[in-house]
Amino acid sequence: MTGTHARAPFRICFVCTGNICRSPMAEAVFTRLIAEGGYEGAVTVQSAATGDWHVGERADHRTRDALKDAGYDGDAHRARQFDPAWFADLDLIVAFDRGQERVLRQWAPSDETRAKVALLLSFDPASGPDLDVPDPYYSDAAAFARVLTLIERASIALFRQIEPALPHGGS
Repeated sequence: MTGTHARAPFRICFVCTGNICRSPMAEAVFTRLIAEGGYEGAVTVQSAATGDWHVGERADHRTRDALKDAGYDGDAHRARQFDPAWFADLDLIVAFDRGQERVLRQWAPSDETRAKVALLLSFDPASGPDLDVPDPYYSDAAAFARVLTLIERASIALFRQIEPALPHGGS
């Protein structure tokens, strides 16, 4: 490839506890942001869990309902557990609360990979001092809708931070 340089896509993984509530929401939201910005080839997004309880399951029905009500599609999602071997291939690993952040940093094989872990709300200056996105699992549908709103706002802030570094128009 003389005279050209192929850029690898920026790779993000959203990680929550079971990969059936918060992280599938963020994956759906961020996937739409990528598509709307024309960056499909420039950014890849996935989600996973710190635990293995729900591996292979669909997103919680309240997650799917909240996503559908907001115009997103979460029906194809299947839960999976984060594999520490993924650290090498990811640019950013986004956790939703300090517990997940702690687990991910413990799993990270080096200081360099630990630095890839961040809390989602840390990207949103309007979030305030509490950077934990509440887990809606033991709550009602209204809690899922509130959590989705938090995730949307923080995902937009994250997207705005990485967008200037992306190749214009994707690849």
